[in-house]
Amino acid sequence: MAALIWVGAALTAVGLTGLIICIIVAARARASGLEGVEMETRLRKLVALNLGALAVSALGLMCVVIGVLLG
Repeated sequence: MAALIWVGAALTAVGLTGLIICIIVAARARASGLEGVEMETRLRKLVALNLGALAVSALGLMCVVIGVLLG
């Protein structure tokens, strides 16, 4: 079960990295002064990345919890 915990921790780290990237991209878009359609287009692409990173992070946390409970 230790392997499941480490795999879960790695997935969580990947998901958190994706979330940090989303924050950085959104902050840069805001700082660049984009407005209207350009900002909406950039943020629409970012939503997909954000949801994917959140899902990966959640799956990793589930793996950690299952590994701890079974181990």
